[in-house]
Parts: sequence; C-alpha cells; structure tokens
Amino acid sequence: MRKPKLTLESLKIEARKFAARESKHQEPSLYGVTDGKAVGTYFEHKFRDYLVQKYDLEAGSSASGIDFPELGIDMKVTSVKHPQSSCPFKSARQKIYGLGYSLLVFVYEKRDDPKTSTGNLNILYTIFVSKERTADFQTTTGLRRILDNRGNKDDILAFLEERRLPVEEIGASALADEILVNPPEIGYLTVSNALQWRLQYRRVIEMAGSVMGVERLYDG
Repeated sequence: MRKPKLTLESLKIEARKFAARESKHQEPSLYGVTDGKAVGTYFEHKFRDYLVQKYDLEAGSSASGIDFPELGIDMKVTSVKHPQSSCPFKSARQKIYGLGYSLLVFVYEKRDDPKTSTGNLNILYTIFVSKERTADFQTTTGLRRILDNRGNKDDILAFLEERRLPVEEIGASALADEILVNPPEIGYLTVSNALQWRLQYRRVIEMAGSVMGVERLYDG
C-alpha cells in the first residue's frame, strides 16, 4: 500500500505523538552521554525513522541543509539548560527577514537512571516556528521602532552598524533600501553573529502559543 505524503499538519501531529512516546522511553545508548550533538543526532534519526515507516518523505540533503526540504522545515533538538543550536550562515538578511525556512524545535531534559543504566529524554516542549518568525527579535523590533518613528536610510544604516550586522557597505546600503520598502516581520529567535548563526530559543519557549507563527505543539 502506498504511503501518504508527509504534510505540515501530519508532521505537527506526529511530532506531538513522538514527543510523548519518547519521553517515556529509557535508552541504554544514551546513558552517561553529555554531548548535546550526539543526543540531538540520536533523536533526529529516531524521529525520521518513525516518520519513514508511515509516510513517503524526501530525505534531507546537505544541499538543502534542512531536514524536511519538501515542507521547508528544519528540525532542532536542544537541551532546556541551554536552548540553542547553530545553523548555516547564508547572508545578513536572515537576521532581518528570517532563515528562509520554518523550525520544528524539540526541547528536552535528559535524565540518567543508574539502576537500569539508561538515559531518558523528557521532551518538555515541542514548538513550531514559522519561517516568517525566524528572524532576530532585537534587530526586527529595533528596525520597526525606527520605521514607526519616521526613520530614514541613515537611521537604518546607523542601527545596522550598531548591531554589527555581518555585511559590507554596499550590501548594507541595499539592505537599508529594502527595509524602507519592505519592513520586516517581528522575529522571535535570538540570532547571534558567528561563522554559523547561533540560534537561541528561550524567547520562543516563553512566547509559544501567544504570538502568531510560534505554535506550542506539545508540553511535557
């Protein structure tokens, strides 16, 4: 029998189910593991295998760089102690207009049980952040404030310089022109400048369910 295509709605439903199921699972291979990347890789592979059993879905590739290219969604798995991850830097525009794809974020608390020598990932939150809301909060709110206060191109350029946006002078000028014509939506990530963007999720955890485009799918 042919498997159905994975859709946005079915992905959200399955993310909820999987978070609840995985929260109860005791995993021997996770016992004593403290490396967040190893934990994330374990969870991502297990969730993908879970989906492949039920749905026809395209494999994420290094070319697209995201887990569900057909839906324009990347999966992030992060510890509640430091809810953050990295993602490829494409251009300074991403900090203002978003990453260009949506995020499915699983936030876990890891516990080890010495009696059974197993580790448990208790999923505390599963959050969907639409691509329109993946820009940097302070940058987008600052720009909206300037525009609301009848700011001009010079004001925007000064602000971009203050924020140390990783962009050259010509690029900054083009970006300022674009911002005047196309004001950015408010983003809810904290996006730190680095060789890769560092994404921090504390704000989306706090605001999920209370703002448009940041959806709380599951609470553990």
